[in-house]
Amino acid sequence: MPASEYVKNLRARVGHDLIMFPTVSAIVLNDRGEILLGQRSDNHQWSVIAGMMDPGEQPADALVREVEEETGVQVKIERLAGVALHEIVYPNGDRCHMVNTWFRCRAVGGEARVNDSESIEVGWFAPEALPEMNSFAMVRIRTSLDEDALAWFAQPGENEIPGF
Repeated sequence: MPASEYVKNLRARVGHDLIMFPTVSAIVLNDRGEILLGQRSDNHQWSVIAGMMDPGEQPADALVREVEEETGVQVKIERLAGVALHEIVYPNGDRCHMVNTWFRCRAVGGEARVNDSESIEVGWFAPEALPEMNSFAMVRIRTSLDEDALAWFAQPGENEIPGF
C-alpha cells in the first residue's frame, strides 16, 4: 500500500492527532557539486527532495524511488548523513512527528525536471547560492556536505536539532 493511501486511512481514524511517520531525504550532488532542490507545491518553499517511506520499504529504496518520482533524476547513495525526529503541523491541523533519515547521494542519470505534483520547480544550486530554506533543510545539507563527517544524530537526552 503506498504511503499516501496509508496516511489517508490512518487520518480517517485519528483525525488531527499526532502520528509518527518514517521519512527519507536526499542531498543529491551533481558533478559540479551543485545540490538538487525542489520547490514544494503545497507551500512554495524550496527544500531537499524528501518523502514518506511506504510500508515494508527500506529507507534506501524509498530514497531512490522518491528522488526519481519527484525529479526524474537517478541517484547512487554515497553515505548515510543523519537521522532526526522533527515535528510538522500542517495548515489543516494535522500533527506529525517525522523520523527522517537523510542520505548524501550522487546523480547518475536522468534530467532534473518537475516529475510529479509535489513540486512546482526543480533545480541545481551551488552550495553558496542556495535559495531561502527552513533550518531543518539546512541541517541536512550541512551534515551531508562534510566529507569526513559520520552520520549525524541527536545524542541521548538531546531533544533539539542544532540550528532548528
